[in-house]
Amino acid sequence: MSVDETTVRRVARLARIAVADHEVPKLATELAAILAFVEELSELNVEGVPPMTSVIPTALTLREDVVNDGEDAEKVLANAPAREADFFVVPKVVE
Repeated sequence: MSVDETTVRRVARLARIAVADHEVPKLATELAAILAFVEELSELNVEGVPPMTSVIPTALTLREDVVNDGEDAEKVLANAPAREADFFVVPKVVE
């Protein structure tokens, strides 16, 4: 697909990007290359290939999301800047 300078200016206006006049020819070439690559991708045979639903492979399952109390207060509070018994101490935020 050929991209002319009018198309570049229109895309820049729609994207609200300021483009100087001397940059338009270079951007036209770059946009034409991007569109050529997309056209090349559309030629691939993807028959029988399931669509991706996640970037994480299905073999890597996440742990079950369950509520727990942390089980070990010493481990949970080990890095607390201040604590009192088994509780975090935080600055007072309400007068």
